[in-house]
Amino acid sequence: MRPTAPEMDGMMSVMLSAFDPAFGEAWNERQLASAMLIPGTRFAMIDAHGVLGPPSPSVPTAGFYLTRQVVDEEELLLIAVDPEYRRLGLGSRLLEHLLANAQERGTARLFLEMRADNPAEHFYRRYGFEQVGLRRDYYRGADGRLRDAKTFARTLVQVIELRSAQ
Repeated sequence: MRPTAPEMDGMMSVMLSAFDPAFGEAWNERQLASAMLIPGTRFAMIDAHGVLGPPSPSVPTAGFYLTRQVVDEEELLLIAVDPEYRRLGLGSRLLEHLLANAQERGTARLFLEMRADNPAEHFYRRYGFEQVGLRRDYYRGADGRLRDAKTFARTLVQVIELRSAQ
């Protein structure tokens, strides 16, 4: 699903305000546009009033998420809420939207990866994500310091394998 120019502008505005430059986590517009070309990529946006959908010229974009689905697995690539609109439940609304839609599509597991010292870890754990991996020295911050990455997963749809009786 390719975003319109106003959608790209809204996502970039949120990204540039939401991610601390010290960690180098914000994507640039080229990276975001390239990701949108990959099959199975999806995104959703939320405005400052908590309305999910395309941006309105009169209401600022407050947050978004970006995922990529391959077969029955999906990865949360980015989720961000502008600091001005944090603590209003918008991140929860975005994540709940993602979980519901992924489950409707038959996604068995949803993955995400984050910097090990990211304070958002408790947020994901509240939604049932569990750590399934650790990559040592995976991220390099703007200060040159290496940081570990944690991989989390949440099962959405139980896959039952039926074996024929022999």
